[in-house]
Amino acid sequence: MLSPTLAPLLPLLLLWRVSLCQYSSDQCSWKGSGLMHEGHARDVEQVYLRCSQGSLEWLYPTGAIIVNLRPNVLSPAAARLSVCIKPAPDSRGTNVYLDRSGKLRLLLREQDQARGKVQCFGITEGALFIEAVPHMDISRRTTAFQYELLSNRPGPDARSLGAPCQPCSDAEILLAVCTSDIVARGSITKVEQEEEHSSISVVLSRLYRQKTQIFTGGGVRVRSWTGSIKMPPQCRVRSGEGEFLFTGMVRFGEAWMGCAPRYKDFLRVYNEAQLQGTNPCHVDTD
Repeated sequence: MLSPTLAPLLPLLLLWRVSLCQYSSDQCSWKGSGLMHEGHARDVEQVYLRCSQGSLEWLYPTGAIIVNLRPNVLSPAAARLSVCIKPAPDSRGTNVYLDRSGKLRLLLREQDQARGKVQCFGITEGALFIEAVPHMDISRRTTAFQYELLSNRPGPDARSLGAPCQPCSDAEILLAVCTSDIVARGSITKVEQEEEHSSISVVLSRLYRQKTQIFTGGGVRVRSWTGSIKMPPQCRVRSGEGEFLFTGMVRFGEAWMGCAPRYKDFLRVYNEAQLQGTNPCHVDTD
């Protein structure tokens, strides 16, 4: 529920949304201070972010801000986007809600933000309503998070960031090879179980694609790469079980597992599709 501080202000929210609009300087990231507000606790400020990824940092939070996240190119597909936010480890001082036509749904409490757990929602579910929690001393409080807009299309990407672990179909494997942020061949050396996810350490003999510098190595003399890939905690994997084709997506600088067939099974699927002329893209399997 909205705090008593802001509850009487709901009839005025629409007026504030018109009168207090403010764009960030680059439309991707925003940094502001609650000390800029006149009257502090009774101010609500609009923030508009129009990039596929960026960040927000709100120092000394007082009152509330409404964060509108939109893609920089509007299209019919934009309605199918999802938004994911990842709070900074030291984020605190606010509760985060989803605001849809004045109806609020709690997304993150202040005490939950320090865990850094990623929260995702459909872009049509509303704007972020970030409400400052009243404190006597606001000097050490900052709300900060990263955000990314993700395609909501069905397929291998939907298996990441907490989705259930299920075997991929042959068609999903072939699509994952063509569309994933990371595609690599290698083996698992270690598995670590954590509360929010599992993390597997891998050694790669072939790196087909990586969106960002997730895996390191690959020198001229030593053609191997190392790194880690995250998975939902319910996925049961073990080290030392042969070679896999790893695919997945990069979210907030971390690799998340998508389809990961054994390499010999991928070769069978790939070669059959080659003979039938149904492969969506080419992969060098030599």
